[in-house]
Amino acid sequence: MSRNRQARRMAIGEFGGSGETEFGLYGTLPLYMMYEASHAALNPARTMAEATKLYFRNPINPWSHTALGRSWAAAAEVFERTTRRYGKPSFDLPTTLSHGRSVPITERIVWSRPFCKLIHFEKSWGGDSHRQPKLLIVAPMSGHFATLLRGTVEAMLPDHDVYITDWTDARLVPTAEGEFTLDDYIDYVISILHKLGPDTHVMAVCQPAVPVFAAVARMEEDRDPYAPRSMILMGGPIDTRENPTGVNDLAEERGIDWFRRNVITTVPFPHPGFMRPVYPGFLQLTGFVSMNLDRHMSAHRDFFHHLVANDGDSAEKHRDFYDEYLAVMDLTAEFYLQTVDAVFIKHALPKGEMTHRGRLIRPEAITSTALMTIEGENDDISGVGQTRAAHKLCSRLAPEKKVHWLQPKVGHYGVFNGSRFRSEIVPRITQFILSNEGARPTAKVVKLAGAKSRIKGGGA
Repeated sequence: MSRNRQARRMAIGEFGGSGETEFGLYGTLPLYMMYEASHAALNPARTMAEATKLYFRNPINPWSHTALGRSWAAAAEVFERTTRRYGKPSFDLPTTLSHGRSVPITERIVWSRPFCKLIHFEKSWGGDSHRQPKLLIVAPMSGHFATLLRGTVEAMLPDHDVYITDWTDARLVPTAEGEFTLDDYIDYVISILHKLGPDTHVMAVCQPAVPVFAAVARMEEDRDPYAPRSMILMGGPIDTRENPTGVNDLAEERGIDWFRRNVITTVPFPHPGFMRPVYPGFLQLTGFVSMNLDRHMSAHRDFFHHLVANDGDSAEKHRDFYDEYLAVMDLTAEFYLQTVDAVFIKHALPKGEMTHRGRLIRPEAITSTALMTIEGENDDISGVGQTRAAHKLCSRLAPEKKVHWLQPKVGHYGVFNGSRFRSEIVPRITQFILSNEGARPTAKVVKLAGAKSRIKGGGA
């Protein structure tokens, strides 16, 4: 399958894929109930598989020391893991290395709304005082949980006071709490920035680049004293007309009515969000997996062989990855459809047509908040140039307050995770944030030892 074809079968940006199947109105309405029924029907088989695994792994059992016994145990575990529903993972970041010592971390919820909680990774300095730049990471609300950015958080913790948005699975929010729209998303970002204060730096990873940009533009236009000192946009779809990918083409080709007919369903009883219209996580997961089905099948085959061979380290790496990858959440239908329509079909922000609560978003109002954009050279979801387009929109922002970085040899996920992110991107973000601390000084040219390129102020 060609790369472009693969991209067309997956998500809209970071929004999970609907694949090529057209369910139609009468197909999607009972779809969630069918999924729940099939999951429940497999409960006895999963219970039997778990018992089989424990029986053939018990060291008292002689079969556990044979290849046949290990094969039975491995087959049982593979079956149980591929048919279970994965719960929300934890960040599990108990410590960080900062100022040359191990510092304990405590997760605290410091702000809460029906569709989001704000987590603070609070450092315990043991009586010492260490002021660090305050960083708000806005996680994608696009199928996976905020823990997908565990590596991002872990890399930023040593030198920053980190907060992250923890979006709520829509099937857990009662309909009495009302809708959650793109306007609500922008409201939440503004409210969180008010909670954190005027000395905050905000980082938007992938999908939230557009609503975060809109929130900052609104705050700047209103001369809001809580507007952030700087804004870092990473692999986000600011203008999908720039170097469009197969993902972007799919949105324009299908149109918003196709998505409404084929990927929207309602939450069934007995979930708290009963009767809430959603884009369900299991449909998104279908898109994620179908994009690289051969690779996932090979990974599970290798997992089986690792278990039989008692290769515990390789098996544990598989478990860790798929515990995160297969954990998905539902999105409210109104937020998903509005985002697809505004960002990927109408290109409302770069055309100057995006509104928030009836007011036009004016990017030229951004004059104080410094801007950094980061892209991956091999990104096939947010094409090169789509995030950098934010610089052109901020026409009145001083050139020295603009920074752009194109990271060589990374794809979409390499923009915010992995070895190159930690070694080449994080130092540049840290320097950019530090250069905009205090009285909002301008961004500086930064040279890093061993780097092939450099950050330049006025990267637009």
